Amino acid sequence: MALIPAAGLFVTGTDTGVGKTLLSCALLHAFAARGLRAAGMKPVAAGARRRNGELFNEDIEQLRAAGSAAVDEKLINVYSFEPPIAPHIAARLAGIEIKLGSIDRAYRRLARHADIIVVEGVGGFCVPLNEREDTGDLAALLHLPVVLVVGMRLGCLNHALLTAAAIEARGLALAAWVANQLDAEMTHAADNIAALEERLHAPCLARIPFQRAPQSRHIAELIDIDVLLAA
Repeated sequence: MALIPAAGLFVTGTDTGVGKTLLSCALLHAFAARGLRAAGMKPVAAGARRRNGELFNEDIEQLRAAGSAAVDEKLINVYSFEPPIAPHIAARLAGIEIKLGSIDRAYRRLARHADIIVVEGVGGFCVPLNEREDTGDLAALLHLPVVLVVGMRLGCLNHALLTAAAIEARGLALAAWVANQLDAEMTHAADNIAALEERLHAPCLARIPFQRAPQSRHIAELIDIDVLLAA
């Protein structure tokens, strides 16, 4: 079996906090269950904390734990910042510049040791990474098909359709999307999902019901991985 059209996926979201890490880890579990060496990567992360003098980011740790490929942990994350703010601002405060070329080199090295890489973006698809480039530019540089996590809550239709349009404008393939129920009280959630199914030019990979403490291994069971795999 082979992933189409490349040995990697780029996971983005309609906003920050919509479940990108949850979905990325679930994908890693699902690929590993198919016997693939799967590695997660979050090139840029903000919102780390100090632990024994080192920066610790929970998202990165979750991706590392969910992966099944033996990889250098330094390749999973290239840039990590302590403040939970926009990455280009965090980088400026740290006196550095996020360079997409450095991320691309780390991705290529990671690819030598994995059958499939799940790259998680930071924030939404158009979040700036430096003065000139944003997360969409990173996805375009890696040239990976994109999986869009839609946070199901009021306003999700506009956010999802705008993000999908931005993905397609970069010449990238929207491989699939996921409906992640964030608001337990959202009315007409099924109607909203139906509206997205009619308008997004990609299949729905999974519908994740509202959960207060979702577990990526359980979410993996909801994913129709055959949407992403071809014989």
